[in-house]
Amino acid sequence: MPFTFEPMEIPDVVLVRPRVFEDERGFFLESYKRSDFVAAGINEEFVQSNHSFSAKGVIRGLHYQKNPAAQSKLVRAIAGVIFDVAVDIRKGSPTFGKWVGVELSAENKKMLYIPVGFAHGFAVLSDTAEVMYKTTNEYCPEADAGIAWDDPAIGIDWCLAEPVLSGKDMANPLLEEAEIL
Repeated sequence: MPFTFEPMEIPDVVLVRPRVFEDERGFFLESYKRSDFVAAGINEEFVQSNHSFSAKGVIRGLHYQKNPAAQSKLVRAIAGVIFDVAVDIRKGSPTFGKWVGVELSAENKKMLYIPVGFAHGFAVLSDTAEVMYKTTNEYCPEADAGIAWDDPAIGIDWCLAEPVLSGKDMANPLLEEAEIL
């Protein structure tokens, strides 16, 4: 199997490590293979792929889509280094309001699978970063939602002293005030 799947501290969020074939020419890896993901219990159909470019210090998030357009994501940094975060926003979940984070980079080639029921965000730690991620639903503006990146009840350590945020992300509500799944 070209992947290893490692559940995070919140077990529904999974760190995915592809098998990398390197030689003097460079490297090759499979970034997704449905049959392997299904065998590992991730039975998702990804329908949209997104690509973002961001400068050092940028935080994008915390974002999610409300039902019926809720999305699972498979996130990968293809250039640079990011700190990728998933926050459990499933009411009634024993880990509601808890977060997990992992460094994703072009060098380590790790990916993070984030299921429906989680808000997602990342901080750019390198000079620039490019992030690609697949989603299980197409983007729907009416279902777009977010949570404050600095919600003290969640307490994410973003590893940044002075983050750069969009106006939209600065206006996101606290988790206790957000319209969640």
